[in-house]
Amino acid sequence: MEQKLANPAPLGLMGFGMTTILLNIHNAGFYPISAMILAMGICYGGIAQVIAGIMEFKKGNTFGMTAFVSYGFFWLSLVALIVLPKIGWAEPTPAGFMAWYLVVWGIFTLFMFIGTLKSNKVLQFIFLSLTILFFMLAARDFTGNEAIGTLAGYEGIICGASAFYLAMAEVINEVYDRTVLPIG
Repeated sequence: MEQKLANPAPLGLMGFGMTTILLNIHNAGFYPISAMILAMGICYGGIAQVIAGIMEFKKGNTFGMTAFVSYGFFWLSLVALIVLPKIGWAEPTPAGFMAWYLVVWGIFTLFMFIGTLKSNKVLQFIFLSLTILFFMLAARDFTGNEAIGTLAGYEGIICGASAFYLAMAEVINEVYDRTVLPIG
């Protein structure tokens, strides 16, 4: 008898979605970076997504594995970029160089978006809005224009909320064995 594996995507999507919402509440200017955002970046955005990616590997899902492991380590590296200078282990990253970090993540995400074009509309929206978010944050860091960063924060809240929605749609639709929350 073959054992059915659970769908790891909702775990990874929630790790991404919730952490993205919280960080972008900061980017939109509501709250400063705090231990809460850093802890979410390590634990749920980072570790939980890496676990989900490893589970996607076991299922044979290259896209899911690549996305969740990559973005899990994105969150861990972002926290390291913030924390390492504060504890004296590295110099702070200049804004222009941080912009390049965001650009390469934007390019990666653009290619991942192309990979969603054969998938559902909500997943497409998540990756398109994330691509836009990375490039907006890079533009903020290249120009020093905080208005771009604030606008990016609002866009990031929408991006994170869309991942939150897809995660819950996948869980609820599976529990009820029918489409309760549409994903297109």
